[in-house]
Amino acid sequence: MFNAQQIKDRMNSQPFRPFRLCLSDGKTFDITNHDAAFVKRNAIEIGLDADPNGLAERFVECAILHITRIEDLVAA
Repeated sequence: MFNAQQIKDRMNSQPFRPFRLCLSDGKTFDITNHDAAFVKRNAIEIGLDADPNGLAERFVECAILHITRIEDLVAA
C-alpha cells in the first residue's frame, strides 16, 4: 500500500525516473516526467494524451488506495 508522500517523493526524485502506476483494476498509467501528474492527499491526477509541448488533453484521477505497484519504465 502506498501513501501520498511516497508518490510525491517519487515524482520529485532527482534525476526523475519514469515509472508506471499499476492499479487494482488492472489499469496502468505511465508517468514520463515530473509534470505529468499532480499528487493530492488521497488521489493522483494524471495527464493523458500530451501534445509535443507536454500539455495534457485530459486528466484521470486515481485513488492512491488503488495503486498496487510502481514499476520503473525502461528508458527509450
